[in-house]
Amino acid sequence: MGKSVGNAPAEKKKSIFSGAGSQKIIVLLVVIVLFAFFSIFSANFRRYTTVLSIMDYSYYIALMAIGVTFPLITGGVDLSIGTGLICYSLAGGYLVIHCGWPTWAGMLVSVLFGILIGTLNGALVSLMSLPPFLATLCTCMMTRGLGSICSNNFGISWPTSGTEGSWFRDIFKITIGDTKYPLGFLWVLLLVLLMSFVLNHTKIGRYTIAIGSNKEATILSGINVKFYHIMAYVISGLFAGLASIAYSAVFSTVQPGTGAGFELEAIGGAIIGGVSASGGVGSVTGSLLGVFVICLLKTGLPYIGLQANWQQIITGMVLIGAVMVDILKKKRAEAV
Repeated sequence: MGKSVGNAPAEKKKSIFSGAGSQKIIVLLVVIVLFAFFSIFSANFRRYTTVLSIMDYSYYIALMAIGVTFPLITGGVDLSIGTGLICYSLAGGYLVIHCGWPTWAGMLVSVLFGILIGTLNGALVSLMSLPPFLATLCTCMMTRGLGSICSNNFGISWPTSGTEGSWFRDIFKITIGDTKYPLGFLWVLLLVLLMSFVLNHTKIGRYTIAIGSNKEATILSGINVKFYHIMAYVISGLFAGLASIAYSAVFSTVQPGTGAGFELEAIGGAIIGGVSASGGVGSVTGSLLGVFVICLLKTGLPYIGLQANWQQIITGMVLIGAVMVDILKKKRAEAV
């Protein structure tokens, strides 16, 4: 019996990466087809400024998607990252603008705030055994209220370009001459590579996958499941904090009471990219590709004359398709 349990993770690992790899290829082709489609039917979409807009929009969604990949793989979810992003940005921005803190200190507070909420989510799910949906829905509402409290119900504008402390905006978009370059894309790629390594080659990643694949067997293997389960949510909170910095750098003003729905785009991107809705399967690179599908649809559909309502319908249909593919893959695996 012990031998069969010991061999199970190796077999599962093989199926995980083969499935994730095929999904990534499909999603990459979808990204290419969507970009070609919008470019053919709209001359304005082919402009460099449109590419910059897609990049600006993708940074914070991509960072949230990288982080939420880990709770999703455990079979959970993190609904607090959208409103949390706004809350962390408002808290850090208030300290910079109204308390005279240096920009780097405000950025650090934003990230630490995200880690704190991520730890709370992990504790509620792992230690208190609350359903992930309910636990993170509660912290979603909490962060929405905390954001308004931190900013006294006023919008916060981080240092604007050309003012003291505005250097953090150049992390994501740098201007050389008259041309702006999406430097943030390079940082996102580096973080994707780093977290792909963490997911595939470290204990945190392997045990995250094991928890989502078979939590009971993982517990019987002597692994500290509670700790690694919490760590999955800590990572999600960390990247929500990083996403708050990206959002602050890209947009001029952060408004309290917003952010609801951002988490759906990040989670949707991860699922489109191959993260299984039931856990145990997924990749960080796939999540990034899925985010670009979301971003291309949101940016490209208006260029061909479709209103916002149709954008939501089509995006929802794409998500349904991704979930159906996941279900079919599971049924095929069970049949084998």
